[in-house]
Amino acid sequence: MLEQTAIYAEQRVQSSPDSINPGVISACQQGDRDAFRLLFEAYKDRVFSIACYSLGNEAAADDVTQQIFVKLFTRIGQFRGDSEFTTWLYRLVINSCLDERRKQRRFLPVEEVAPMTVYRKPPETRYERREIADAVKEAIGGLKPKMRVPIMLKYIEGCSYEEIAKVLGCSKGTVASRLNRAHKALAKKLSHLRGELEF
Repeated sequence: MLEQTAIYAEQRVQSSPDSINPGVISACQQGDRDAFRLLFEAYKDRVFSIACYSLGNEAAADDVTQQIFVKLFTRIGQFRGDSEFTTWLYRLVINSCLDERRKQRRFLPVEEVAPMTVYRKPPETRYERREIADAVKEAIGGLKPKMRVPIMLKYIEGCSYEEIAKVLGCSKGTVASRLNRAHKALAKKLSHLRGELEF
């Protein structure tokens, strides 16, 4: 037990998705709170980022992030290891975001749901690069969710076509088609930056 505590303490210092192994997942499924804390530290930023891009609203993304980890705590026993844990988790996040968007539509006019506000870290680059990054984020935020989510999973989360297909519950061909449409839409939206960006 002392050895396991030492392992958790060491992992917490460098907690990242790469540090989460099957042993940690298994410990979470057994109700180990330290293991779950590791899982939370490793994935909280990614879950928030996905929710932010998907919902376009930091407050809603924060709420969904909390809901995800409550769900994760109660449902992690449902993870059977048929796919990567991240694939299973991202699917949970995307489904929760879709549910949240449905709720938003019930209470807000469509034009109020659409705007995109993205969480930004303090600027560390030159003004011009910040301007380009903001323009790209705004353009991604303006995409329909069916195109926005695959773009986010591919370019922000680094998922393969196969992983995206599993997360979205569709074929790799559908993923390719949505990405292709998204690339065209982004190229059009960002045509004023031609020469500085490649699609």
